[in-house]
Amino acid sequence: MAERDRPALILAPMDGITDAAMRAFQGAQGAFTGAVSEFVRVSNQPLPRKVFARDVPELATGCRTETGLHVQVQILGGDPDCMAASALNAVSAGADSLDINFGCPAPTVNRNDGGASILRCPNRVFEITRAVRQAVPPEIPVSVKVRLGWDTIDAIHANAEMAERAGAAWITIHARTKTQGYSPPVYWEPVAQVRRSASIPIVANGDIWTLDDLERCESMTGCRHFMIGRPALADPRFPHLAAQHLGLAKRSPIPSTDWVALFEGLLAFSDRFYGPGNPHSLNRLKQWLALASRFGRFEGFDNLKRIPDRRGFLDALKASQAPSDFISDPSAASRRPVASVG
Repeated sequence: MAERDRPALILAPMDGITDAAMRAFQGAQGAFTGAVSEFVRVSNQPLPRKVFARDVPELATGCRTETGLHVQVQILGGDPDCMAASALNAVSAGADSLDINFGCPAPTVNRNDGGASILRCPNRVFEITRAVRQAVPPEIPVSVKVRLGWDTIDAIHANAEMAERAGAAWITIHARTKTQGYSPPVYWEPVAQVRRSASIPIVANGDIWTLDDLERCESMTGCRHFMIGRPALADPRFPHLAAQHLGLAKRSPIPSTDWVALFEGLLAFSDRFYGPGNPHSLNRLKQWLALASRFGRFEGFDNLKRIPDRRGFLDALKASQAPSDFISDPSAASRRPVASVG
């Protein structure tokens, strides 16, 4: 997914948002080169194959969505043996690449020995990564996703070194600490330092909302591989612009966002996965529009979020807002500060 000689634009895993329907939908849009699944939680015993088959349905179709987007399976946990056995079961279920989540900042995850809590002990990053790497066939890439550290940005150096020594094929770095959550700023200089010292690809992640942000990240880090999540939902045109900038897509005019058409497209995929009329589908639309409202200048979400049926929701959206009321110029999106260090 992160090949050294080719740029990449990867859809970030967002628990409860980038599910199989959203991954299929994003695949249909044609901008991303790959996606990472929502994390599959490994606790105190190995997960059976059926859990991976249920949580990552793309395993039944060659690790690709029906729209052709490659999907990597992400696992999360703190027990090396359970993680290794679960990874092997994921491969048996069809996974052709694995990612280990060392970056989730959610308190419920961290309290249960998962996600970013592992970053407090670089040796554990090594042990878990090595256990997974040794458990699965050598042709199966194993990558890791990390933050800069638990509460200090300098921790990235030891953690990245340990991940690479353990056999990680690439490292995705979210340029914040765990204690920051999603608060600004992002710190690109430590990412640049890791990229220069590592012999494997480094994927940059965090607050890449606009082309200006992407160009700044590219310039400051030297990275050619990028992961975005929330920005793809706040401005659905941005992945296309990013793909064009990276040479992954031909340059062509990007039409104005037709949000009703986009939502109807997502509903079509949701119906296939969850059944027609499932309330889960409308909840996904509201999550998406909430992101657009918060980060994409959409006004009027408060008048829509309590509408209980999806047809009424779409009709009200169509009646109340024109596409131009959403963000139309990506460069005008909410800007996030970037820290200068050293």
